Amino acid sequence: MNPQGTDPKLIDALNRASSLELFQLSAIIERMLADPRRIIAVRTNMNLGQTVRFLDWRDGQLRNGKVVAMKDTQVTLHEEGTRREWKLPYTAVEPPGPSSATATAPARPAPPKNMPARGDFRCGEKVSFDDKYLQPQVGIVVRINQRTATVDTGNGHSWRVPFHMLRQVVDI
Repeated sequence: MNPQGTDPKLIDALNRASSLELFQLSAIIERMLADPRRIIAVRTNMNLGQTVRFLDWRDGQLRNGKVVAMKDTQVTLHEEGTRREWKLPYTAVEPPGPSSATATAPARPAPPKNMPARGDFRCGEKVSFDDKYLQPQVGIVVRINQRTATVDTGNGHSWRVPFHMLRQVVDI
């Protein structure tokens, strides 16, 4: 790995550390990187199809890739240019800013978003939503409640989801 941009004093201090000290440091860093708060900080502004920057662990360079899949602890990216597929932890991805999606799109004012309400959904409609683990779920509305819709995902689970979290799905 190319230590470009790394403080030479830090590299020198690590070279003087014993193997046990380096192992302890590695274990601490691994625990910190696996912290769900760090993962959520990256995932909150990340969407499928979005272009993000990630670190190539082999040479330490930042590369660009498109998000093709998002799992609990890993994201799958297709690198631009080489079309190579990367499965990386979220901590290897530069956190996209909330404005990064608008930075890549042409500058035009976004229309104000109307929050979906009870009247926007009907029984039998196909909808999607993100569950508490930020995993996308797709299902059919089976009941319209006062504040939520009951959605059957077809895998034996049904969810009560607030209307503002629902997105209508169009089959093509």
